[in-house]
Amino acid sequence: MIAEFEERIDPSINARAIALADAIHAAGLAGVRDVVPTYRSVAVYFDPLRSDGDALVARIRREAARPSPPSIDNREPIRVPVCYDEDFGPDLAMVAAFKGLDRANVVRLHAGRRYRVFMLGFVPGFAYMGIVDERIAAPRRSTPRVRVPAGSVGIAGSQTGIYPAETPGGWQLVGRTPIRPFDPSRPDPFLLRAGDAVEFYAIDRDEYDRLNAAH
Repeated sequence: MIAEFEERIDPSINARAIALADAIHAAGLAGVRDVVPTYRSVAVYFDPLRSDGDALVARIRREAARPSPPSIDNREPIRVPVCYDEDFGPDLAMVAAFKGLDRANVVRLHAGRRYRVFMLGFVPGFAYMGIVDERIAAPRRSTPRVRVPAGSVGIAGSQTGIYPAETPGGWQLVGRTPIRPFDPSRPDPFLLRAGDAVEFYAIDRDEYDRLNAAH
């Protein structure tokens, strides 16, 4: 069962979707197996042999009609260190040239903004975050890389994200973080969740190496 809100990437719409997902999950309804929020919709997976479908629809409608929750500005941001060295950000120069900026300004604009985690997907722990400053918004690569190193920080259109594992990927890579967004050895494997606020801050290579060794 899918509940849909307005069809656009918008923090207020995303907040409504996440609030609905949280409410359905917290209700502990019989037969509900999983609740997954996206940018502007919520998928509710349920067992039709154990669930009352009409009651579930009514509950979803009731929760979806509630007032919008507080904005992202009320959340304490999760701060993520990023090293923007050239070998970690091989597409940083391209993003700068695409927008007529220098590398330092791309770093300043990327690290000078608070982002919202709209949803998780693709691989465990990959957070789709936005909205990036329009001055550094850049399209995906025409040819994706076969391997993107874990921790790589990329830009794709108005979004930014961190690759939690080595995977193929087509985002423009601008840096790398020593922080692991997904680590199954932790009590809570996920660093980021839908609705979180995130701020990046620049570090040098020595600090990256120190933090990387600590993790």
